[in-house]
Amino acid sequence: MPNTFFGLSISKSGLYASMGGINTTAHNISNTETKGYTRQIVNQEASSALRVNHSYGMAGSGVDVTGVVQMREEYFDVKFRDNSTMAGEYLSKQHYMSEIENYFNEVKIEGFTTTFNSMFDSLQELAKNPSDLTCRTQVTNFGQSMCEYFNSLATSMTAIQKEANFEIKNQADRVNSYAQQIATLTKQINMLEVNGGTANDLRDQRNVLVDELSTICNISVTENVVGQGVGINSYVIRIDGQTLVDTYEFNQLIAVPQENKINQMDTDGLYKLMWSTGQEFNSASAKLGGTMAALFEVRDGNNNEAFKGKASTSYGDETLTVTMTNVNDVTKLNIAPEGKITVGHREYSYTGFTVTEDDEGNFVYEFELEEGTFVTKDYDEADVIIGRDVNYKGIPYYMAQLNEFVRTFSREFNKVHTQGEDLRGAKGLDFFNGADIVTGKDYVFAQSEDDEANGIVIRSAAEELEDENSINYGSYYLVTAANFKVTTEVYANPSKVAASSAIVDGIENSDIAQQLIRLKTDSSMFHQGAPGAFFQTLVAEIGIDSAKAQQFAKNQENICASITNQRLSVSGVDTEEESMNLIRYRFAYNLSSQAISVMNQMYDKLINYMGA
Repeated sequence: MPNTFFGLSISKSGLYASMGGINTTAHNISNTETKGYTRQIVNQEASSALRVNHSYGMAGSGVDVTGVVQMREEYFDVKFRDNSTMAGEYLSKQHYMSEIENYFNEVKIEGFTTTFNSMFDSLQELAKNPSDLTCRTQVTNFGQSMCEYFNSLATSMTAIQKEANFEIKNQADRVNSYAQQIATLTKQINMLEVNGGTANDLRDQRNVLVDELSTICNISVTENVVGQGVGINSYVIRIDGQTLVDTYEFNQLIAVPQENKINQMDTDGLYKLMWSTGQEFNSASAKLGGTMAALFEVRDGNNNEAFKGKASTSYGDETLTVTMTNVNDVTKLNIAPEGKITVGHREYSYTGFTVTEDDEGNFVYEFELEEGTFVTKDYDEADVIIGRDVNYKGIPYYMAQLNEFVRTFSREFNKVHTQGEDLRGAKGLDFFNGADIVTGKDYVFAQSEDDEANGIVIRSAAEELEDENSINYGSYYLVTAANFKVTTEVYANPSKVAASSAIVDGIENSDIAQQLIRLKTDSSMFHQGAPGAFFQTLVAEIGIDSAKAQQFAKNQENICASITNQRLSVSGVDTEEESMNLIRYRFAYNLSSQAISVMNQMYDKLINYMGA
């Protein structure tokens, strides 16, 4: 049964409830501009009624504040994070594709068209004056200018690959930092809530970190109550099925430099990611998403053109024989001189390779296995792959395109040039070349029809030199956009330019120069057509890919903005609504105060007058 002063207790509960509402509203208003803040409300319910010995049966006992809760909708959180993942991926691709496009910009810079036309213009002048040393000098200078243009492109592509590689490590470090902070916050949240406290602001801090994490990679978040009403929740975050955070415990990503290159032109020390548990991070997963997926695709993207073939080799062999490959043209060969090759599910290390042509014109590859290793089983047309297929046109793809151009063009140019004679009647040398990275010597590609160096037989490295005067034989596989150059001897002595098929008594014609000029419009050189068409197709391809990345990024930003607005409609602070809440709670507080005042008057009369 309620006591005489029961009304005061009821009114007091109203005061406390109203004050709680005012404080919570003030907290909301104060955090209107706080990133990630979630609007809070006070939950109230009627206190348990008391049974009384009167006809009305039960007496109300006031109001209880059951808690301060967040106005948050999990559906919008999941939707927001999924789209943040896609936005992170597209924005990163947009950034790198814009960089690549800038380097190939034919409008803003003197690019391929200018340098290419200048070289052939100089050949036109040479054809008019085949004995003029100045004209020959112009040919070598403009030829070298074109080479330097490709050198510059290769350097720029390498710089982008290095940037993407460095950013992979940075993003891994961010993931690690977020994971540690989330685990720490989860512990603090549980410690507060197990003791009956409210950890809403800590939950907001955690959600901000999870939102940031979702831009890096695709994540799944699960939170479950542990036990019954003890105030402890488990909080688990996974990346592609791998646990990153398990309540108070967290995993870490470790960036480890790869021992071997995958592609011929890869920069040294590209990172692979490992979990601190020792398990390899699946960077190839279609579910990875986010900035991390974009970085791996930009760095490793080969347009699904990884080297593939069939291995037929016996147990105990120290070489792998690979046939039926997807690369039957040395100009398109993009594998590293040494590296890893996968046969079936077994990975082998190779230290070099040779390529021969069979009777049907198909390439046969012989991979030399690392010293002390051998084939562990018999293989009969087992699947072979080097690296992996990456369905994106990244740096390896564009590098391969540049290499294909310089190899094909230099090979065709040299074929014509070596048929002529120089100003002194000597046989023409290779005009275009590449330099060995170790010796610095130029390669020699063709001395005779029977010479192995003419492209029928190639090696992954030039023949070892017995002495400094030895000829540095190689194949066009060894020519890359990075080392593309005019042959040193020709560049140093322009009289070595072969403009004529024959010189008699110091008089020469210009038939070889004329043949070289016709290479400019030789539509049989590439499947895209003439050299200019090949390069313009590549530039157009880059422009389309860049525009697509930009459009996808823009669309995703708009989608994210829309979802953010939907999310804020539930969890965001509306100042007008909070102003109304202040008024509402003030009225409730005043009414409770008035009730207490009335009761005070009643009790004053009851005590003072009845006591008299």
